[in-house]
Amino acid sequence: MDDVFSNLPAFLPGTVWLTGAGPGDPGLLTLLAVKALREADIIVYDALVDESCLKMARDGAVFEYAGKRGGKPSSKQRDISLRLVELARSGKRVLRLKGGDPLVFGRGGEEALTLVDHGIPFRIVPGITAGIGGLAYAGIPVTHREINHTVTFLTGHDSSGLVPDRIDWDAISRGSPVIVMYMAMKHMGEIARQLIAAGRHPSEPVAFVCNAATEAQQVLETTLADAEQDIASARLEPPAIVVVGEVVRLRDGLDWLGALNGKVLIGDPMGSRGLKDHA
Repeated sequence: MDDVFSNLPAFLPGTVWLTGAGPGDPGLLTLLAVKALREADIIVYDALVDESCLKMARDGAVFEYAGKRGGKPSSKQRDISLRLVELARSGKRVLRLKGGDPLVFGRGGEEALTLVDHGIPFRIVPGITAGIGGLAYAGIPVTHREINHTVTFLTGHDSSGLVPDRIDWDAISRGSPVIVMYMAMKHMGEIARQLIAAGRHPSEPVAFVCNAATEAQQVLETTLADAEQDIASARLEPPAIVVVGEVVRLRDGLDWLGALNGKVLIGDPMGSRGLKDHA
């Protein structure tokens, strides 16, 4: 294994690696992410990074918690970005570790631009975003040939904590059979009403995947009309990925984690006719 890492780029002192840790399971870390964990002097990590990933860090590495979970107390983004500059200037190998992918609703671009402004060398190491990998662990594909040829990824709240007012719900409703939402649970009632008003059927399937790709993963299947009430009844808590669309129905056939625990999967959960009817 050491031979594999020896062929990867060097993690030099005075540099920052902006790295995605994936949705949770440490097995989904990239080789570059593992190399960074094994060599970093200091690891600045977010709340969404699973502890099992941090256990791969080398002995002697220093950890700094940077928070960044929606609706929870956390460091200000500018302070985090400037802290990376400070640490790099002190000659440290700085690993900035984020859940999922650093450039998918992860504000990695903002941090990278701050590094550029201060002349700090950096590398961006992509990770598996929760909107794809997390749903895969729930047995829900973001695309399926007979259902959708497009998918939209959006965030359920802006910097003020409200539903972004620049989202064109009418366009998304018409143009995207599958919608994947980050940080949307808190405002799901309003979002569901917007989508229904824009033409989505109230009975359209919705799934909430909480703590995706971890041992604590929970999945709730519901509909647009019932989503808000069912979240409250199930007492679900973020972090969660939300997916709207007919692909949710495929979970009856693709819930591979459930199958490992004895669930019987359905080979054609919607039936060929059903898939075409919903395409």
